Amino acid sequence: MDTDLNVLVSIDELTAGVDEAGRGPLAGPVFAAAVILDPDHVIEGLGDSKKLSPKRRAELAIEIRAHALAWCIASANRDEIDELNILHATMLAMQRACEALPLSPGLILIDGNRVPSNLCAPSRAVIKGDSQVAAISAASILAKTARDEACLEMHALYPDYGFDQHKGYGTALHMERLSLHGPCPEHRRSFAPVRRAALRLQDPQ
Repeated sequence: MDTDLNVLVSIDELTAGVDEAGRGPLAGPVFAAAVILDPDHVIEGLGDSKKLSPKRRAELAIEIRAHALAWCIASANRDEIDELNILHATMLAMQRACEALPLSPGLILIDGNRVPSNLCAPSRAVIKGDSQVAAISAASILAKTARDEACLEMHALYPDYGFDQHKGYGTALHMERLSLHGPCPEHRRSFAPVRRAALRLQDPQ
């Protein structure tokens, strides 16, 4: 953690961490979470959600929801992703998460190198923030667990695609099912592999 960041997260104002999950997959919503941690309740084991096991993520998500001063999970759906593009839909989900926090932060730290416009407080992007800033780590975990739950719901609706296994990413299994069945209503039509699969079904030649 650099010196400037230490200064930012040590001020008395409430600091919210923000992260997203689901930018890369070919289907489903993109999720974002905003979290204001309680400095008097340190949550052990926070880190980049992608490096945690599903079991550990689920355990930490329960603790974050129970002990954070404030948290919110928001999303942008498949229609919004196709209309806006995935970057702008992700920024929209982050903005929604920040706006819906039950407490107003004095500062917002966002994982990555971009900051949504029109946020409710001064903000700063933090590259690799999910491994450096506890509040961003907590947001990463909430966003990832919410996205995984949505994939299980998609699997229940569209079991032929294996969303419970690949979580919407373009794995060999997903590409095989997409080629066989074509896109389902949750597939992102603006993503090239989905467009190609839809065109192949329309024109098998």
